[in-house]
Amino acid sequence: MKLLNPCIPPQTIPAERLQGLVLDWAGTTVDFGSLAPARTMQQVFSRRHIPLSDAEARQHMGLPKKEHIRGILSIDSVSGQWRESTGRAPNDSDVDEMYAEFIPLQFSCLKEYSAVIPGVAGIVESFRRRGLKIGSTTGYTRAMLDLLVESAANEGYTPDCSLTPEQAGSGRPHPFMMYECAIRLQIYPFAAIAKIGDTPADIHEGLNAGAWSIGIAGTGNAIGLSREDFHGLPDVERELLLIQARTELQNAGAHYVVDSLTDVTPVLDDIDARLEAACSLAGGKETCLHA
Repeated sequence: MKLLNPCIPPQTIPAERLQGLVLDWAGTTVDFGSLAPARTMQQVFSRRHIPLSDAEARQHMGLPKKEHIRGILSIDSVSGQWRESTGRAPNDSDVDEMYAEFIPLQFSCLKEYSAVIPGVAGIVESFRRRGLKIGSTTGYTRAMLDLLVESAANEGYTPDCSLTPEQAGSGRPHPFMMYECAIRLQIYPFAAIAKIGDTPADIHEGLNAGAWSIGIAGTGNAIGLSREDFHGLPDVERELLLIQARTELQNAGAHYVVDSLTDVTPVLDDIDARLEAACSLAGGKETCLHA
């Protein structure tokens, strides 16, 4: 079969500007410190007489929760305690049992840690005023997310669509929730979308979709403190934690890292400037896709 245009490789359609954002939930828009999933994981493992450190509970944050449990069980220190306690390695049946226990515990914990992070509702409205559509993805189940969506709406934050792993066939780091968001928001190409979240899994979700990836360092999983505890730290200690969190997200491949969602506007301005410049190099705005 003859290749009709051998000199023209496949390429992404250029975008003139951003058209949409896909936001994470816990640690990015709600639940300052991403406390609910970490606390619930610690409860689930404590029932197996395995005390999880905060770092162990958070190491695989952002994944679908069954995969989060599986990931924790793969940590050497945790699998070693499991073997000492049971005389064998953990298996898929153990993961299923622990996940079944996780679900009701997480529902109970979500009620305590569902508050919208201060400033989020206002900044999201500013994003809409600049013409951006707002999607969201999570590692929670649909039923868990429905609870958060309802609670957040009461505090003024409502995304245009919200996706869970079960609705897209797979969760992070796969890009399928991003694809479904793009369909529902009617946005393409992915250069016109930025994914924003607080975990490496969020960053990889965006990168794997071909979108911009923006990390949130201060309000999320990398630091893992409540708003009160975070702001109660001495300035030097707080800045050290922020540096460590920023580095973690940078190392995951984030295009940009900021401390909170309220710090994102200058990043969006920079992305729009880069897209506009790329369009000019490509031959002018008429060659670029725009709303």
